[in-house]
Formats: sequence, C-alpha cells, structure tokens
Amino acid sequence: MPFVTTVDKTEIFYKDWGNTDAPVVMFHHGWPLSSDDWDAQMMFFVQKGYRVIAHDRRGHGRSTQSAGGHDMDTYVADVIALTDALDLRDAVHVGHSTGGGEVARYVARAKPGRVKKAVLVSAVAPIMVKTDANPDGVPMDVFDMVREQTATNRSQFYHDFTLPFFGYNRDGAEVKEAVRLNWWRQGMMGSALAHTLGIKAFSETDFTDDLKAIDVPTLVLHGEDDQVVPFATTGKMSADIVKDAKLISYPGFPHGMPVTNADRINADLLAFIEG
Repeated sequence: MPFVTTVDKTEIFYKDWGNTDAPVVMFHHGWPLSSDDWDAQMMFFVQKGYRVIAHDRRGHGRSTQSAGGHDMDTYVADVIALTDALDLRDAVHVGHSTGGGEVARYVARAKPGRVKKAVLVSAVAPIMVKTDANPDGVPMDVFDMVREQTATNRSQFYHDFTLPFFGYNRDGAEVKEAVRLNWWRQGMMGSALAHTLGIKAFSETDFTDDLKAIDVPTLVLHGEDDQVVPFATTGKMSADIVKDAKLISYPGFPHGMPVTNADRINADLLAFIEG
C-alpha cells in the first residue's frame, strides 16, 4: 500500500487512482473517518477522467497511530509532505468537515502552482466553538462530551453519532444501516487517542486568517440541516470571508451529504471544477 513518511516518521496512507497525467482532485476527509468516506466522489471523478487522491489523516484509517501531532498545523504539514512527494500541481482540493478546515489552511499556505481551486464541504471553518468573538458558536461543553465519549465509550458513541450525522433522526428519513456501519467501521479503524486529541483541532482552530488568504476560486457547499457543523455559523460565514467564493446551500441536507446526496454533490463539484 502507498505511504508517505513525514519528518516525525509518521506514515500517511493514500490512494492515487487514475492517469498520472490527468487533472488532479484531492480529497480531505472528516473526523474520525478515512479516505474511504470519499468513495462516491472518487469513483465518480476517476470515471470522468480525473486523477483522484485521498489520504488517511495521521491517527485515522491506515495511517500510523502516532501519539502526537493531532493539531491542524501538523495535519497540514502532513498534506504538504504528501503533495510534495507526489509533486501535485494545479490540483483541486476538496475537504469535508475537519478536512474542510485542513483545506483552508493548506491552500492558504501552499506553494505557488500547487492549488488551482478549493472546495469546502460542510466545513468547520471559520471556527466552531463558542467564544467571545464567536458568540453563536457551539458551546465547549458539547465538545467536552464528545471528548469524554470518544475516550471511554467510542464504539457505541460512534454508532449513535451516525444518526444526526446523516440526518437519519429526522422524520421520514430512509435509514440505511450499512451506511451507518461503514461510518462506524472507518472510525474504529483509527486511534482512540488521535480521535480524542483531534477534537480540539476541529473545534477550536480559528481559520479566519486562512480564509482571508485564499486567492484561488473557492466553492462552499453546506447542508442547511447540518446538525453537526451548523450552516449559519460556518459555511455561510466562510463564504462571506473568502474573496469571491461561491456558496451553494442545500435545504434539508445533513452533514454527511457527500454520502446521502452524492449525485447532487458530485454534479455541483464537477460543474465548479470544469467551470
């Protein structure tokens, strides 16, 4: 299996499908998942003639269960190590949830010529947690609960968490147990320590300056019924901060819309990438 080794000897697993000469779309997954969460998008774009790449963040999936480095700056340093090793140029970077924050910071710091476009999907930017400067954010006690459950009751908590994640707790929702189990499978592949420590990275990192620094065409996609990363205080605000960003919001779509509504998300991604 392909890996890139970082400066602290962490091995980052990645998938690289398609013709190496084709335009590149790189996908960044959310917490506590893996590159497998992008199956619907990677299959769609590789069949459209693109080279598609996705990695497992450190401590997630098949990457090393490292004891340290579970902060956004290190996550982005790992992405830089991978994109440098593959010498990716003019790539489109697509990030979901925590991966959306990762994309914002990576794109803001990327070397010239590395990034062509950026897409933030249900992303945690500009900041999730409630602070004096972000009074409508999610209260810290919510994240403290997630930390406690991840550290002590991870298997059951992950299975239960799929209900709001995919909007399966809404009246009339068609619950797909296999989708829930696939989410659980991905989460349980990773490290309990990495997942617990990584909660601070996605909830408390302030991406405002990163968003301001983005100077490539950017698309923001967000479900208006996102119960995990509320649209009004994240996607909507990010679209206002990034210069000339395009926003598409979806009434009724959940946080996990790249899975539950893959056809619509794939079509909008393709239109943006080829536009």
